[in-house]
Amino acid sequence: MHTIDLAYVGRGLHEELVAYIADQQDYYADEGVHVALRDGCSWDEERLRHVATIGLGRALLARLADGVPWVALNVNTHRPLFWFLARAGLTSLADLAGRRLAVHAPRTAPGCFARIVLRRAGLDPDLDLRAVVRRPGDYGMDLRRLHEGRIDAALVGSTMAPEALAAEHGWRVLAWVGDHFQIPTVGVAVDPTHIPPDDPAVQAVVRAHRRALHVIHDDPDTTVRHLRTFLGRHTAEEARAHYERFIAPYFTTEGQADLAVGATAITAVAAELGVPATVTAAEFYRTREGPARAGP
Repeated sequence: MHTIDLAYVGRGLHEELVAYIADQQDYYADEGVHVALRDGCSWDEERLRHVATIGLGRALLARLADGVPWVALNVNTHRPLFWFLARAGLTSLADLAGRRLAVHAPRTAPGCFARIVLRRAGLDPDLDLRAVVRRPGDYGMDLRRLHEGRIDAALVGSTMAPEALAAEHGWRVLAWVGDHFQIPTVGVAVDPTHIPPDDPAVQAVVRAHRRALHVIHDDPDTTVRHLRTFLGRHTAEEARAHYERFIAPYFTTEGQADLAVGATAITAVAAELGVPATVTAAEFYRTREGPARAGP
C-alpha cells in the first residue's frame, strides 16, 4: 500500500469534506493508499511543499507571488465557501463602509478573495472600512464579537451554516463569496519539486476524491450525515439546507477545473496581489480532459 501526507490549510467543509468522505467511506483503502491527513493551517510554505495539499487557493497565491511550482490535480468546487456575516442593520456590502470587518490577512487566499469581492462592490478594502485582521479558527470568536458589538461584520468560513446563524440571531448574510468570485478551489495539489504529479499515491488520492465527489451528488443522505460532523451547532434540517444551497449544486462531479473560470480568477488574484500573472490556467490546473461541473 502507498502512503502520503495530505494537508488541509483551513478548517471546515470547504477544505475537509471531500477528504473526510473518502476516508469514512474507505475509498483511500480501496485505492491502495494510506493517507495521513495533516493540519497544515500554521505551516510555512517550505514545510507544506513536502506534502500534498487540499488548499488550491493558497497554492495559487504561492505560485504567483513566490514562484512555488504548485500544480492542481483535482478540483472540488469553483465557489469558495466564505460569507460576509453582519449584525442587524446592515443589508449590503456597501454598508460596510466605515465599519469594522473581521477578515483574513490580505495575502491569504480567503483574504485575497474577500478583497476582490469588496472592490467589485465599490469598496477599497484599505481605505473604506476598518479591517480587523485575525487568524481563522472555527470563527467562534467572531460570533462573540458580533454579539458584543465589537465588530460589525465578519468574513466567516464553513465551520458553520451562516444563513442558519443569521436567522437565529437576527443577523444578515451580506454576501456569499462564491456568488461574486469564482475560482477552482480546494482539491489536490502537489509541488513537483518534491512529489511527482503521477506518483501512484497521489493518483490514488485523486481517484478516491473523485469517488467522494460522486457521493456528494448521488447520495445526499450519506453526505448530510458526514456533513453534520462539521456542523455540530446546527440541526439536521439546517445541515441539509446548507448542503442543498451551497454544496450539491456547486461541487464538481469529476474533479475537473473549468479553465475559463480559472483564467479569469488567476488574472484577478494576480492583480490583487500586485504581481504578474505568470501561470496559465492550463499550466496550474492539470486535471484530465473532460467537462467540469462548476454549477449553474
